[in-house]
Amino acid sequence: MNSSTSPPDTMHPQLMLLMELQDLRSQYRELEQDEGAAPVEEEHFHIDPAEAREQLQAKVSELEERLDPQVRARYERISPQRDRVVVPVINGVCYGCFVSIATATVGDQDVHQELQSCENCGSFIYVVS
Repeated sequence: MNSSTSPPDTMHPQLMLLMELQDLRSQYRELEQDEGAAPVEEEHFHIDPAEAREQLQAKVSELEERLDPQVRARYERISPQRDRVVVPVINGVCYGCFVSIATATVGDQDVHQELQSCENCGSFIYVVS
């Protein structure tokens, strides 16, 4: 990943948790939806897909418990409707809904020290410079 498309080095700890959750949920969906991959995973990687899903779900639950109550409430509200709850803002545009974000929201030097969300779609955001 080059620096123009990667998340910033210092990011709000809750945003980091949300990104981990997003990745684990994505892995879970892949295991759940790609039934044709199960024989390959079992044969070549010696992975039981059902067990892997259980482990992923346990880790997701563990990480959800570590979210602050307000963050968790928003996460639980938006996660059923979308695959990605954390999206980048590139050139002032939210990549969750493709609407411009207010300059005051993304122009701050310490933008990643606070947890921010898109006013339009509710996704948690991070700014890519």
